[in-house]
Amino acid sequence: MSATADPLSLLRNINDRAAFNRWCGFEVQSAAAGEVELALPWRSELGQYNGFLHAGVVGALIDTACGFAAATQLGARVLASHFAVNCLRPAVGERFVAKARVVRAGKQQVFTHCELYALEDGQEKLVATGETLLCVVPEQPAA
Repeated sequence: MSATADPLSLLRNINDRAAFNRWCGFEVQSAAAGEVELALPWRSELGQYNGFLHAGVVGALIDTACGFAAATQLGARVLASHFAVNCLRPAVGERFVAKARVVRAGKQQVFTHCELYALEDGQEKLVATGETLLCVVPEQPAA
């Protein structure tokens, strides 16, 4: 990934190649250096038994948004080494938007933060937050 290329196009390309992201329905809405917004339309397959967005999907959305935010700033591949999610209220909505940003980027580690909002009836409610610690994955030398 090149840090000088258009981050939105690059992330949309990566997102389109990731089978899990396609199955979930993740959509890259915006991207700039160190910042990303991902959206997810509600589908019943993503819910848990009470009809809320499943916490596993909440975590996946936060993890993906944070990884994408880090990649836009570093122009490198990253891998989560630790992440934490705080579910603040039931995730109920027509659409969900994850807003992630880089807090601090070093040569080996990147710290990120994300807020996940549920959109319903024109209202936006904060439903979860998360932090991710990512490691830079070195490029493999050509064989």
